[in-house]
Amino acid sequence: MVGSKDLRTPVVVTLRTLAVAACYYVSAQLGLLRELVVEGAVVTPIWPPTGVSVACLLLLGLRCWPGIALGAFFVILSLTSLSPSALCVLAGNTAAPVAGYLLLRRAGFRTDLARLRDGLALVFLGAFTAMLIAATTGAGTLLVTDRIEQSGFWAVWLAWWVGDAMGVLIVTPVLLLLSRVRLPLPLSRWKEALGLAVIACCLVPLAAHSDVSLLFLVYPLLIWAALRFQLAGSLLCALFASVMTTVAATDRVGPFERLSRVEVMMKLQAFNGAMALTALILSAVITEQIHTRRSVERACQELVEVLEHLTAGEAADGRAPLEDRGPGRRE
Repeated sequence: MVGSKDLRTPVVVTLRTLAVAACYYVSAQLGLLRELVVEGAVVTPIWPPTGVSVACLLLLGLRCWPGIALGAFFVILSLTSLSPSALCVLAGNTAAPVAGYLLLRRAGFRTDLARLRDGLALVFLGAFTAMLIAATTGAGTLLVTDRIEQSGFWAVWLAWWVGDAMGVLIVTPVLLLLSRVRLPLPLSRWKEALGLAVIACCLVPLAAHSDVSLLFLVYPLLIWAALRFQLAGSLLCALFASVMTTVAATDRVGPFERLSRVEVMMKLQAFNGAMALTALILSAVITEQIHTRRSVERACQELVEVLEHLTAGEAADGRAPLEDRGPGRRE
């Protein structure tokens, strides 16, 4: 029995490592479908592997980091030949999610994202702070190897950092949410959910491809989704809006048509960042308030039950309730 368990453990570890690497590689290929050129360097507006990596670390623990490194290794091999500079990028892409996981764990992060502090920790520790490592390593490597000019370093660094951070802000919460889904799904308010989905599928592509700047129309949908469906609604709505806007930006259509490459990157990243922050923090605040209200309701219900037991106990002892006693009667 012990021997079979010992044999099974390496197999489980190997399968888990390969699964994480496969998820990393597939998400990277999806991210590479849409690219922007900034100062001669090719960057992605949203880099999904960072979100996949942080989610895997939060769900599986630190032991899955070899899968992240293996996935990053295969992605680099699909783009360029193996070299010392490629190994530096690989190290940065592996270290950044691990640092984000350690920071979130130190902050007491909970994967249900039911507290405001969890949303803020994911934004400022998991995304903004940890992804500095990957951006600095990647842009610095390009500068040292003379692939970018010194004058374009900060533009490339900013695009790299924001793309990695957007992967954490948009992809990680969705994966954490999907990990908690249990079948069968509750069908309450399904008509409203269907109506929201239909409106989003019509309005978001229109706003993303219209020559008139209508991107602000996405925010009422986010607020509606957060108020009525909390994380599930707002995160899925934000993901869909981000994908549609990224497609429009990389195709240089709609509000991105007459902009330069740097302006396209700045406008797209500003919109994606503001939208992800709105969806994540607003839904976290609403979820926390709902949980607080339910806790208060449970406490009130327990207090009522205690009072009922006390009243029933007094009646069993032969004592009249206080309201049935005469004003001059004392015991």
